[in-house]
Amino acid sequence: MRERRHDADFSPPRGLTNAHVQTLLPRVLPRPPLARDVEVLELPDGDFVELNWASPQPVDPVAPIFVLFHGLEGSFDSPYARWLLSAASDLGWRAVLMHFRGCGSQPNRLPRAYHSGDTADAYWLFGQLAHRFPKALKVATGVSLGGNMLLKLVAEQGGDGLDLAGAIVVSAPLDLAASADRLHLGFSQIYERHLLGALKRKVRGRLVRGELPLPLDTGGLASLSSLRAYDDAVTAPLHGFEGAIDYYQRASAGPLLAEIELPTLILHADDDPFMPATLYERLPAPSSAVHLEIARHGGHVGFMEWRNGRLEPWLARRISQELQAWSSPAAHWPGRTGPHLTRSGS
Repeated sequence: MRERRHDADFSPPRGLTNAHVQTLLPRVLPRPPLARDVEVLELPDGDFVELNWASPQPVDPVAPIFVLFHGLEGSFDSPYARWLLSAASDLGWRAVLMHFRGCGSQPNRLPRAYHSGDTADAYWLFGQLAHRFPKALKVATGVSLGGNMLLKLVAEQGGDGLDLAGAIVVSAPLDLAASADRLHLGFSQIYERHLLGALKRKVRGRLVRGELPLPLDTGGLASLSSLRAYDDAVTAPLHGFEGAIDYYQRASAGPLLAEIELPTLILHADDDPFMPATLYERLPAPSSAVHLEIARHGGHVGFMEWRNGRLEPWLARRISQELQAWSSPAAHWPGRTGPHLTRSGS
């Protein structure tokens, strides 16, 4: 495993190396202004997801497409979403974020939500994009929960099962059980309480209206004190799992690392407070299609660096490099397995 681990070129500013500082900094910094076009994408089961397209969109129908999947309770307004969509748009890419069910402006219709292994909606989206833009190169990025989902989808579909040139996975909790346990320790409980509060607020109204087939009332919901407890009482039964343990085992993408055939870049920080420091030591060695870059610092989807006289997101810079490599003519040489796999040091 260690021989396939590469050092990320992220260097935090002096005094800003703390994992929690890095994790929280993006929330207090200004986000780039970005206009959007909202589209409701109907799903085969009668539900829908909302797509947010960075506006204005390229006129050229073969412009490359950047697809972004957000994290748990994330959205178009999440700092990383605005930065990454803006970065891709500035490069001339058609950039779109898929809100998971119920994470857009409207609650979803069916008595269910979304979860870390919920790949069907993303698969449907890629099929729609292939139909609309058959000649456009497509690269997808998944952040946190969205990263686990994307990696699982890529593993399920193999190297040619998706109209997708490559995938980028950022700060993904590839061992869901270990991440749930880590978030229930120390200062990380701050993040757990924040996420748990957001999930409970969304579910509470639906419980009151009798929209969810759960043996749970608002009092029982309020008593859930951990993400593991929430997943056991809400996520698992809503989505056909026997409980949290079953959900974590079946939805975690980490065990599938050796099966990845699509060129995939994984970006991660050793000090991510959402998961154990030994995360990648407990997972299978990745396949040759995977390029794993790990930074010593960076926190969870933090990676803030000092650049151009101010704090800026390294993630936007690193992913822009990747997109530029993909859209260059050299990226399409016969036999090429992906830009990130042929750089120096790889």
